[in-house]
Amino acid sequence: MVSCRKSLPENTRIDPNAPVEVVLPAKGAYTGAFMDFGDAEDEVTIEMIEDFEKMVGKHQAIIASSSYWGEQSFPTRNLNVIWRHGALPLVFWSPWDRPYEQNHGPDKFNINAITEGKWDEYIDKWGDAAREFGKPMIVAFANEMNGDWFPWSGWYYGADKLTGDKPNQWEGPEHFKAAYRHVVDRVRARGAANIKWMFHTNNYSYPLDTWNFAAAYYPGPEYADWLGISVYGQQFKDEPWADIPPLVDWPYEEMSRLNPSTPIMIAEWATGEFPRSGNKGAWIQEGLDLFRSRYPRIKAAVYWHERWQNPDLTYSNLRVNSSVESLEAYRKAVAHPDWLGDLILRPLPGKR
Repeated sequence: MVSCRKSLPENTRIDPNAPVEVVLPAKGAYTGAFMDFGDAEDEVTIEMIEDFEKMVGKHQAIIASSSYWGEQSFPTRNLNVIWRHGALPLVFWSPWDRPYEQNHGPDKFNINAITEGKWDEYIDKWGDAAREFGKPMIVAFANEMNGDWFPWSGWYYGADKLTGDKPNQWEGPEHFKAAYRHVVDRVRARGAANIKWMFHTNNYSYPLDTWNFAAAYYPGPEYADWLGISVYGQQFKDEPWADIPPLVDWPYEEMSRLNPSTPIMIAEWATGEFPRSGNKGAWIQEGLDLFRSRYPRIKAAVYWHERWQNPDLTYSNLRVNSSVESLEAYRKAVAHPDWLGDLILRPLPGKR
């Protein structure tokens, strides 16, 4: 688990190049962002990071990017850029093949093939590279599995069919759990103890049915150092507006029930800005205020700063600077001292 303790004394200087671990803040939470790093979410540059931080007025403690299985590589360069900048890398490790389009069924990286060992060589090489990187990192394997848009969704693997005569065990989630555990076990066997693993769901399940709830997919506390939730408001012009409490209250309770001590991260959060819709600036302000005050187990929030064009030629602009008002709201709210932009580090026991 990631440790939770009070901040180290101000005169304590920790060498980030030495063996260290990231400490959870006893008060407040880490702020972070994904910064529109390209179609494969992996074009990380120091310039983009610094430009974003200058824009919002705060250093980012966590910086997110992706590592798609279709690339068959480990993002060593990206992780070095992030860690040397003084931030914790969050990697969305997605078993997904090109062209990385949502709402398609399983591809060659399907979760049953993973469990059967067909991709063990790649998993082992990825684990070796993670061990060689050696610095703290968080990995979310196959996120938002309780939605129906990614090819690892339980929807494609039996959905609500019961496994044998066991109650409350459905084929879709059970296949996912087997693959998740297989991947974590193999990476750990390569000695990549620097990874903290995150079980990362969408805030609401699609379809919204018992078999598809987070608890059905949860691999157990020994496989989840973090519990992650995606929280999106309006992303498309025809969607309804939704304020933060109804987006977070029940999912927060749902995730909290999985384990009483595992920290929770808002692993992705954002909303678009549309004419004749809700007030994005107020939405951002509400999120940054409530995440740190209403939900005590939230220890990090990562804003999804991205813009894309839709098939109907409209734009979904989730970026914090989609308007002057949106950016000013973000800058003001994230400036609160309970939002920590700098990591708290401590030496690993016995490795000073």
